Amino acid sequence: MLAGSSALADLPGIPAVTMTPGEGEGAQEYSVTLQILALMTALTFLPAMVMMMTSFTRIIVVFAILRQALGLQATPSNQILLGLTLFLTIFIMKPVLEEANRVGLQPYLAEEVTSLEAVELASEPFRDFMLGQTREDDLALFMRISDTQYDTPEDVSFWVLMPAFVTSELKTAFQIGFILFIPFLIIDMVVASVLMAMGMMMLSPIIISLPFKIMLFVLVDGWALVMGTLAASYGI
Repeated sequence: MLAGSSALADLPGIPAVTMTPGEGEGAQEYSVTLQILALMTALTFLPAMVMMMTSFTRIIVVFAILRQALGLQATPSNQILLGLTLFLTIFIMKPVLEEANRVGLQPYLAEEVTSLEAVELASEPFRDFMLGQTREDDLALFMRISDTQYDTPEDVSFWVLMPAFVTSELKTAFQIGFILFIPFLIIDMVVASVLMAMGMMMLSPIIISLPFKIMLFVLVDGWALVMGTLAASYGI
């Protein structure tokens, strides 16, 4: 044991941080160990990035409103809605992801750019996507709140663009949800009126209207219409 301890003591220590001068003036590249630590830390922000920078928010809100309009409290379950939303988000964001991979990830893997340059290049497709889906009023609102002015929309920082984009997504999601709610609301009103006319006030209209709402949703191929509308709202 003493011999083993002395052998371990003779091994060179692993440096915590290793900095190598880069090509630019004052540029530095960090060691692989620190890069892995930074990557693992960044992964904790991945769920927030998925919600704040993609179509995830609009889709999951529309699905939640649709389930509420149908009168189904737990069907489909949250896991099914989240899985469906995630894969529909990947389908919608596929061109953006491919462009980010082409301009950012592949040059970094080929050691043509540094890690910070790769992040900046890969963020440009997401910036273009978010700018295309953000309303000018929402963007102007957060520019006024942050007390900043930009000459062109391309100069807007992510800290201003991200909340403006999420606000626009929520507004659009509620607009789509309002349109989805109308036919089911009409069915509830008709059923409630019929039950009152028949003197059956003690019977809940929701129980009677639920089969009719499900039948209507199935007859018009509701899931395909909703998903097609969500994809079309992004220009797909």
